Amino acid sequence: MQETNITRIELDGRELILIGTAHVSKQSAEQVKEVIDKERPDSVCIELDEQRFQSIMDSNKWKETDIFKVIKEKKATLLLMNLAISSFQNRLAKQFDIKPGQEMIQGIESAKEVGANLVLADRNIQITFSRIWGNIGLKGKSQLLMSVFYSIFSKETISEEELEKMKSKDTLNAVLTDFTESFPRLKTPLIDERDQYLAQKIKDAPGKKVVAVIGAAHVPGITKEIYNDHDLVALAQTPPKSKIPKISGWAIPILLLSIIAYTFIANPSAGFDQALSWVLWTGSLSAIGAAVALGHPLAILAAFVSAPITTLHPLIAAGWVSGIVQAFFRRPSVGDFETLSADVFTIKGFWANKVTRVLLVIVLTNLGGTLGTFLGGADVIRVFFENLK
Repeated sequence: MQETNITRIELDGRELILIGTAHVSKQSAEQVKEVIDKERPDSVCIELDEQRFQSIMDSNKWKETDIFKVIKEKKATLLLMNLAISSFQNRLAKQFDIKPGQEMIQGIESAKEVGANLVLADRNIQITFSRIWGNIGLKGKSQLLMSVFYSIFSKETISEEELEKMKSKDTLNAVLTDFTESFPRLKTPLIDERDQYLAQKIKDAPGKKVVAVIGAAHVPGITKEIYNDHDLVALAQTPPKSKIPKISGWAIPILLLSIIAYTFIANPSAGFDQALSWVLWTGSLSAIGAAVALGHPLAILAAFVSAPITTLHPLIAAGWVSGIVQAFFRRPSVGDFETLSADVFTIKGFWANKVTRVLLVIVLTNLGGTLGTFLGGADVIRVFFENLK
């Protein structure tokens, strides 16, 4: 048996065997089966959380998604990101004619065959996304979304030989260096924290011999962190939200309304101009966002009407309003969920599927509203200072 991509660790009289895999590689899946069959471990750890495990075990789970619940729980962006990343992985899997995550599926099947305990070793993906999202700021969010969407629709392909080379530690470290240069704050929640979480779960797995099926990106970190103790509860917590956005979320609208009210008293004509400017900037740009998403005409109208109000209220967003209207008039069917994984391969499919259309309406309306807030707010302040003269 080739030891390439296999790391063996002796710890407190136990043997921990790490298999560094590429998530869309036939060789990885074959190696997982070969190692587990030969080693017959007491436990098999796989880089999945409960949510992704259930998705693999029940491929029809998408059909149960309640799009209104997604909007209500403010998870539209999270779902869109999930779909985007899954699309990228599915595209590579399709290129190599294998199932995405086949090495994890093989780990599950082989664990059953040898009677090993199956340990879901990764952190909940929603917590990871929450910690990423709260760690990169507005500019980082925009860059990350653009990068993810570029990866979906990029026509570039890679050879399987190149894919296998990504599993070598030297090449991998170089890839991570480039990645973290673009998004330096992303490495902590995406890689470092999960290295710690995975290491602790692997260390806590029952038995004298443990095989862990993990992405190659995590092998160097786990090899280092396995000798330390980590608090899984702390790592699995959603980070506390900063009070600054909440304070500014109320302070900025109050300030803008105060400025408009003062201007109305001093110069009603100028105050009217301020109010009109606010309505036009926020409403128009939100409506443009909904239109770019090819939203229903009433969803576009809802974006225009709601944006001037919702942009002044930190607990409501124009995208949620337009998204609910879109979902009401163009409610996704079971068929839309069935074709979702195929539709997200192309720009046309992404915009045509009713599920992603709702998500795009929400996200693009909110982006338009955010831009309108900055431009409209700047114009309100400009008129205010002009009338102080």
